This record gives sequence, structure tokens and C-alpha cells, in this order.
Amino acid sequence: MRVVIVTESFPSDVNGVAHCALQTARHLVGRGHDCVVVAPATSAADEADACAPCRVVRIPSLPLPGYPQVRVALPSRRVAAAIAEHRADLVHLAGPFVLGVRGMAAAARLGVPAVAVYQTDLGGYARTYMGAGEAAAWRRIRSVHAAADLTLAPSRAARRDLEAHGVPRVGLWPRGVDTVRFRPGLRDEALRRALAPGGELIVGYVGRLAPEKQVELLAGACALDGVRVVVVGDGPGRTGLEQALPGALFLGRRTGGELARIFASLDVFVHTGPFETFCQTVQEAMASGVPVVAPAAGGPLDLVAHGRTGLLVPPRDTAAVRDAVWSLSADPGLRGAYGTAGRAAVRGRTWAAVGDRLIGHYTDVLASRKAVSAA
Repeated sequence: MRVVIVTESFPSDVNGVAHCALQTARHLVGRGHDCVVVAPATSAADEADACAPCRVVRIPSLPLPGYPQVRVALPSRRVAAAIAEHRADLVHLAGPFVLGVRGMAAAARLGVPAVAVYQTDLGGYARTYMGAGEAAAWRRIRSVHAAADLTLAPSRAARRDLEAHGVPRVGLWPRGVDTVRFRPGLRDEALRRALAPGGELIVGYVGRLAPEKQVELLAGACALDGVRVVVVGDGPGRTGLEQALPGALFLGRRTGGELARIFASLDVFVHTGPFETFCQTVQEAMASGVPVVAPAAGGPLDLVAHGRTGLLVPPRDTAAVRDAVWSLSADPGLRGAYGTAGRAAVRGRTWAAVGDRLIGHYTDVLASRKAVSAA
């Protein structure tokens, strides 16, 4: 199968869209398929592309005003040219919004089937950043995804949102997790002593530091005796969060084996953002054998079994986050049981397993197109 992945983000970017696109490309190549990636250009693209599993076509881009970590691709004929030159059987659109719209249009002109992967709650982002515009964001989402042969949602909550807003032909495709990289055996006592010299309970957040993530909800946990909050990640909200979370330790961006050791060395993982269509860091914490506290909204509803692998709390509730952390801090046996159950729950969610599910969706789309053409 010849596949072109058109993605709004790709390594060297560090985010969910980039990571998922990379894992998808790796899996397709590993299964013997011929893959090309089309992505926005970045300053570190050459180094990242040297390690990519397939050829990467970069499109000139500009940083998003106020959020330079996000690149927006400029209009370019390279998208259509890449699809045509690769003689694509199918176009995979990862989080389509700007570049993906051009990919969708090019696929339609060339008569190539398209599968669109929904990954970002743009309606929630519109509320967060503009206080309005949610309806306009959903109109954009609907217009983009309605043109696809199939839209894949990462969670049941995301699928319900898409269907409620009129997006047709929605399937379910979750994300995988590297259970070899993220594992309990990486727990590092020396690292724990460095993070919490007084032997405090280590409560961690990993992710982008931006308004929609609502990391300030950790303020109550920061105030608990015997608790050390550790924040991993970077973004435009870091300066404000350092003021809002006194006593928290900010480690900045961490990746690879270093990140895996940090995950395994936590006592509790807390995710605070209510707009997650999936929430990969929750899976990584569970694979690391760490109990999870997360909002009862969006993707975490599919991942966290309340009272078995962690605790779900009302979204946007600082007191609820604090109380959940406090209840786990007082019961090491419960933390251990939740961590063990979490690891067991994600053991079968490898990228290979979910990658094969994706190829199954591709096969169904191609068969449907063939049946329509033969009718």
C-alpha cells in the first residue's frame, strides 16, 4: 500500500500529533508499506528527518503568533505534488486543520481516498484562548472531516462529540503506548532523592504548559504537607505557572529514556486538562505502573478505571485534585494496587496492535471505494 501522511506536526516537534504521526509511519514501513510524510518545516527538521522511517517532504511554515512552538504551513503546491509523485493509494490526514485541509483538497482532486485522524479539541481551545468561537471551530472541523472517506476518533468521548456536531463516517482508533520504554522497573531511587530530598510523595504532571492544560489546578496539591509536585514540559504558560505553583519543581522538557525514568519514579501522576481527545501521558503513566488522577472528561474516560487504576475527578476543580492526591498519599497499598492494575490495562495497547487496527481501517476504505467504482 502506498500511503502519504499529511500531518500538522512531526518531529522535531514534541506533541501528540507529531508522536502519533511518527509511530504511524514507523508501523507502516515495518509492515512493508511505502510511506511518505508531508509536514511543516521547522528549524530542526533536517536533523529529525535524518532519523525518520521514510522520506519527509517539508512545507515552508511560520510560527503561530504567541505560541512559537506551533508551526503553521504556508500555501504550497508541494502537498499535491507529493501525493501525485508517490502515486498514493491513500492519504492519511493527521489532525487536519491547515496543512491537512490542503491535503484533503489535493486527495479529492486526484481521486485518492482520505482517512482523517481527529486529535485536537479545537472547540475547547477556542473557548480557552478566545472565550468564544467554539461554533466556528466546529464548523471548520465538520467541513474538513466531512470530505474524508473516514474520520477516526481516538476515544469514545471524541467520537460522540464528532457525531453530535454532524461529522459523518466516524470510526474509533485509539493510540498505542511503548510498554518497553515506559515500565515500572525504571523507578530510580537516586532520582527520587534528587526530586524530593525530604522523602516527600512525588506528584507529577507531564505535558505542554499552556492555558488549555489548566496545570494551575495543581495548586492545592502543592499546598499539601509531605507532597512534592514535579512539572515536566514547557510552553507559553511556564512563567505564570511558576508563580501559581509555589514549591513545585519545573524540569522543563524531557524526552526518551530520561522521561521514562521520571514517569516510573513518580508516586502519583496527575493530568489536569479537560480538553483531551485521548491523553497519551495518562497511558505512559499507567505503563510505568503509576496511579493516575485525571478529569472525568474526554479521553481519560476511556483510559482510567475509577477506583481500579486511578481516580477521575470533576474537571476544573482544584479541591477535587487536591483531595484525590491526599487520599492516595495516605494509602501506599492503594497506590501500588492502582499502579499494578494500570500497567495490566495497557499491556496490550502497543503501537503494533493499534497500527494493525489502522491498516484494517485503510483496507476497509479502499474496499469501499472499489465497490463504489464497480457499481
